[in-house]
Amino acid sequence: MRIKTSILLITLLGVFGIQAQEKKWTLRECVEYALENNITIKQSELDIESASIDRLGALGNFVPSVSANGTLSSNTGANINPVTNAFETSTFTSFTTGVNVGLTLFDGLRNLRQLQRAKLNKLLSQYNLGKSKDDIALFVANSYLQVLLNKESLKVIEKQHEITLEQLQRTKDLVDAGVLPQGDLLEIEATSADELTRIVQAENAVQISLISLAQTLLIKDYESFDIAEQEYLVPGAEMLEKPVDQVMAKAREARYEVQIAEQNKLLAEKDLQLARGGYYPTLNAFFGYNTRWADNDFLSRGFTEQLYENDGFSYGLQLSLPVLNGFTTRANVKRNKISTKRAEFQLEQAQLDLDSNVYQAYLDAKGAAEAYEASLVSVKAQQRAYEYAKDRYDVGLTNAFDFSQSKFRLENAQSQEVQNKFDYIFKLKVLELYFGIKIADIKL
Repeated sequence: MRIKTSILLITLLGVFGIQAQEKKWTLRECVEYALENNITIKQSELDIESASIDRLGALGNFVPSVSANGTLSSNTGANINPVTNAFETSTFTSFTTGVNVGLTLFDGLRNLRQLQRAKLNKLLSQYNLGKSKDDIALFVANSYLQVLLNKESLKVIEKQHEITLEQLQRTKDLVDAGVLPQGDLLEIEATSADELTRIVQAENAVQISLISLAQTLLIKDYESFDIAEQEYLVPGAEMLEKPVDQVMAKAREARYEVQIAEQNKLLAEKDLQLARGGYYPTLNAFFGYNTRWADNDFLSRGFTEQLYENDGFSYGLQLSLPVLNGFTTRANVKRNKISTKRAEFQLEQAQLDLDSNVYQAYLDAKGAAEAYEASLVSVKAQQRAYEYAKDRYDVGLTNAFDFSQSKFRLENAQSQEVQNKFDYIFKLKVLELYFGIKIADIKL
């Protein structure tokens, strides 16, 4: 019975192992996995946590500060009794304790500005996280499409090689029958050898692109990593039908680049307000309670009684006026004015860069669409030319070299069609991303 159980367990483990090795990653799975495990994104998430802590600290500035103290000491020789305040030459033990409360009533609104700054900084961290996710998702999508491109290119070469092998056998039969010269057979064999070399190169390109994608996902099992092979249809060109101004306007609202620059400008303005707060006075309120005990109290009162009878209170207001601090405040204000102006320029530059990038992406997608359409026409033309050359070769009206050249041109056209197809898909996805469509919502 144990043997059967062990065999069943081993069989199940083997099945599960095979299934794990045969996992095919979809684009959505790759993107989601990268968003969960990418180190840059994790660091951005830590920045948000840090910003939350800064906000908590800023809130704490509005809460009174409370501290308690206590001192137990033993004195020998000439000392002042803390209870009687008399100068004594003796050995005694004393205990003092107290509680102090402080509250800032006014500090040039710096506490308020600090809280506002903490909120702005947290929002900036969220924008940076969003941008990191978009960048990583787009990079993963590009790597994924590169694998698809290499696989499709490999299929094109392999399909052409199958045709070459068929033609090779046909040519060999015709040469043996004396219909075609030996040179035609050698030409076809050379073509076959060249295709085998390019097949090996294409297989290597597939493996290299898979490893690159796996590394992007932080997956170390390169050997079993693979993507799901499915038919990726060319998406519709609805995005290209939109006016470029509309795409730009949408990008200004949705893209994190401008939002980050805007937040940096607001932070610079807030820092300037904080620096100006150094010109204003600071008003603090304080309250204190203290009491004491000594074991040589001449009235021989008890511990609790002494603490009760020797307690005292202190309270009041403390005003601090800045008079001269070595021009530190003035220098900070001027320095932050420069930072604010720089942030304004950076925001303006970010808007200009975004408009330029959107316009470039629009033109790239449009050009890629036209190139793909042209490649479709080219493939059809080369397919007809190849069939014509094949028919002429079969009846001996053309030689093997001319026939191989026709076949080579067809293969190049098909390879170019594959490249143009995935180039168009990727550039269209980039344009959709600028339009505000998140990578997770983009469908291929």
